[in-house]
Amino acid sequence: MKYFNSLLLALMPLLSLAEDVSVAVASNFTAPMREIAAAFEQQSGHKAILAFGSSGKLYAQIHNGAPFQLFLSADQSKPAALEQDGLAVTGSRFTYALGTLVLLASAADTDPEELLRNGDYRKLALANPRLAPYGAAAMNTLEALQLTDSATPKLVLGENIVQTYQFVSSGNAELGFIARSQIVGDDSADGRYWVVPTELYQPIRQDAVLLKSGANNPAARSLIEFLHADVALAIMQHYGYGLPDRN
Repeated sequence: MKYFNSLLLALMPLLSLAEDVSVAVASNFTAPMREIAAAFEQQSGHKAILAFGSSGKLYAQIHNGAPFQLFLSADQSKPAALEQDGLAVTGSRFTYALGTLVLLASAADTDPEELLRNGDYRKLALANPRLAPYGAAAMNTLEALQLTDSATPKLVLGENIVQTYQFVSSGNAELGFIARSQIVGDDSADGRYWVVPTELYQPIRQDAVLLKSGANNPAARSLIEFLHADVALAIMQHYGYGLPDRN
């Protein structure tokens, strides 16, 4: 018992330093952020409490007082707007990842690019472009391919990129624009997705920003530092994200 009490006293300073950080995360970054959060917790002792959704809905929730302390968006405009609105710490915004858009077919042995171009499909799923940057990138792609008019009557809009994937995986839509991260490790997707050339859509620069509510939270600042660490960057690359220039 004496040894136990001594050990507890020795650990108390470390325990007292451990904090929780509430993080709003764009849906496309769900899988990598879960891995990053686990590694962060193991290394730092802090705990990241994650909430996922479309960037637009998370932005609205922050404006309505949701108690998030860090926001990982799928675009640059929403974190920048939070800075301008006085809800984020000025100068804390940075690009943490570069997104990659893919077109996924629901059926095996299907060429999704060919199917998209010839229009021989009933439904095309994409995330609501008003809320989700990957949806906006999908609309960029249709416009660049001069397919907007023919595709518009067939569009099915998901609330976010996760719901969009569900439309395709369930067969309710033959095609869907999703994030590359969503099919990493999914062998069943092999042979039925097309990595959309980046010249067909505006770059998906995903920015993070420290919110005013997290300004004095050491866990929030620690997580920001961790997002720049090699272990976090390796996880991002594994899930198909590009890394921004850190210079």
